Amino acid sequence: MSAILQTIRELSAGMNPKEQEIAGFILEHAGDVVSMSITELAEKSGGSTATVSRFCRMLHFNGFAEFKMKLAAELAQPDPRQSYQDIVAGNPLSSIISAMEANHLRSITDTTRLLDVKQLQKALGALKNARQIDLYGVATSSVVAMDFYQKLVRIGLRAVTFADPHMQITSASTLTREDVAIGISYSGETPETCAALRCAAENGATTISLTKFGASTLAGLSDIQLFTSTLEEGMRRGDMASRIAQLHVIDILFMGLVSEQFEVHVPRLEKSFQMVKKYVGKGEL
Repeated sequence: MSAILQTIRELSAGMNPKEQEIAGFILEHAGDVVSMSITELAEKSGGSTATVSRFCRMLHFNGFAEFKMKLAAELAQPDPRQSYQDIVAGNPLSSIISAMEANHLRSITDTTRLLDVKQLQKALGALKNARQIDLYGVATSSVVAMDFYQKLVRIGLRAVTFADPHMQITSASTLTREDVAIGISYSGETPETCAALRCAAENGATTISLTKFGASTLAGLSDIQLFTSTLEEGMRRGDMASRIAQLHVIDILFMGLVSEQFEVHVPRLEKSFQMVKKYVGKGEL
């Protein structure tokens, strides 16, 4: 099942009756929906065009046209859960190597199909102009936050990240409208990350979320929503594919920042490399 259809199935229990009817029809007739007009879908699912539009916005699409385009793209690809290879007892090392390669490539491919260029551009604009950038994440997501922190510092941007949730909120409480806060959580429901991003929003900071595709508490708190694949749902995965997907988005943001201000950031990258080489590379303290 595609990421979009998987998300619809997960969210359907919390929808109102009319939205559930639309969800049920799409899940049963996904292949037909991509060639329908909004009026046709409304008639066949027993809803209205307004309900269909609201349904699409709930899934973070701008409207029915974008929903159809993304759904058609996903349906044209192999089911990721058929190609995803789970952990198997006694697997030979050669098979593990092949499985990990396939899983990571699939995670990146599926995440790329879900990316919204407009949201990415908004994120770049906010990051480029930020006085300070706070990065929030716990467990595996804290590793991703630290990776982005190290990248931002190398190009001279003021960024902070803390593994301690109390320090995340402490930092968030000092932010202003000139700042940006990024919350990273695969589920979008990590309490500590949601709390820190909520605090940042209350203090006026621009908020960005990076979660699995679909509605979530963290995405709902954010001015800008970025999504990754839902590939790992139900897998004995050790948060491997989600980490790769999150790092994929982080690398896109970093490359975008450097590319937009190439003359500024590339010399900073070179200087940081040379300074580390000078003071650490030769064993000096």
